[in-house]
Amino acid sequence: MSTATMNISLPDSLKEYVKKRVEKEHYSTPSDYVRSLIREDQKQHEENEHLEQLLLEGLRSGPGIRMDSKEWKKLWAEVDEKMKSKKRNA
Repeated sequence: MSTATMNISLPDSLKEYVKKRVEKEHYSTPSDYVRSLIREDQKQHEENEHLEQLLLEGLRSGPGIRMDSKEWKKLWAEVDEKMKSKKRNA
């Protein structure tokens, strides 16, 4: 993995904030702190894109069905049973 340099300008108040975060969260440098923020943003962006794809897939799958409390209870019972089954087989 190659490393490139990127310089950014911050107002004094943000520069001080970054310094405090580096000290408090035990980052080795401000660059480490900024990299972690960018990685978290990247992860969030990827998760949002995945969620959007799932939502679109659901919308394209056809008309929805009405769910009352009885249907929700049945669904959660199925989920619980699958989870118990996974734990037993683990």
